[in-house]
Amino acid sequence: MAMYTLPELPYDYSALAPVISPEIIELHHDKHHAAYVKGANDTLEQLEEARDKDQWAALNGLQKNLAFHLSGHILHSIYWHNMTGDGGGEPLEKDGTGELADAIAESFGSFARFKAQLSKAAATTQGSGWGVLAYEPVSGRLIVEQVYDHQGNVGQGSVPILVFDAWEHAFYLQYRNQKVDFIEAMWQVVNWQDVAKRYAEAKDRVPLIAP
Repeated sequence: MAMYTLPELPYDYSALAPVISPEIIELHHDKHHAAYVKGANDTLEQLEEARDKDQWAALNGLQKNLAFHLSGHILHSIYWHNMTGDGGGEPLEKDGTGELADAIAESFGSFARFKAQLSKAAATTQGSGWGVLAYEPVSGRLIVEQVYDHQGNVGQGSVPILVFDAWEHAFYLQYRNQKVDFIEAMWQVVNWQDVAKRYAEAKDRVPLIAP
């Protein structure tokens, strides 16, 4: 059975300082992300056992566990690549991210309006969750989503291309309870090259649902 593995960071622990401290990056990746990978693999093994024994009493809980841990693994895998130490600013034609810039303007009116919406979505997610910029394949537009925990409150089929982790473990050691300050600082490390690549790949996929 195929198992999930923890991906290596695309940079060292100190690469995003001072926006995100090395201590947070190490703890976040090596402990929290690793726990989601283990949780997904453990749940897959339990589902395999349920199939082998044809015993389904725990199925609902196992399905919820798989959604939680697997979505946590996927979102974190995007998160690490969405950031770079020399990032920030906004997508621009001159750096090869003009198509993404045009899509943001068309979907939200302007980059400033998009930034305000994603910042607010990430900062006001109830409890633990994420602010996400996603490609919605039916309309072919970009949307902002609030992802509760790792998997709730998302449009079916939407493809995350930029994710802001708003769980406390992503910022509390450095920003304490000032989630808004952390979200604002995150814009300084956004890797627009990565986001633009994800947008292009998502747009090239054939929609599974006819408009």
